[in-house]
Amino acid sequence: MSLTKEQLNKFKKILEDRKTEIEKELSKFAKKDKHTDDGFVASFPDFGDTSEDNAREVAAYVNRLSMEGTFGKELRDIFSSLKRINEGNYGVCKYCNEEIGEKRLEIRPASSSCVTCKKKFKGEV
Repeated sequence: MSLTKEQLNKFKKILEDRKTEIEKELSKFAKKDKHTDDGFVASFPDFGDTSEDNAREVAAYVNRLSMEGTFGKELRDIFSSLKRINEGNYGVCKYCNEEIGEKRLEIRPASSSCVTCKKKFKGEV
């Protein structure tokens, strides 16, 4: 069962909405990376000149880097999924070429692998 045009449009909207949310969150503490189309670079905060301020800056920056990495990975997955929709192969596992279940796509629309392959790569099978 391949996805209908209506289903594809629904997933595309979900993915685009999530992309917008992530970019909005990233813009609060990161700037667009000039060297990539979809990357961001976390900014280093400036709280002051005391050693306590410096410690807070480093802690905040480490937190920002972590969030940038998490959001960045999700954005890459979203861009990849949107590309697959445009190419006509969204909903197909990139490893085994079997269909990704609709329930999996409902839970994680940016999925590029079926549950079986994901479990194999995680060592669960």
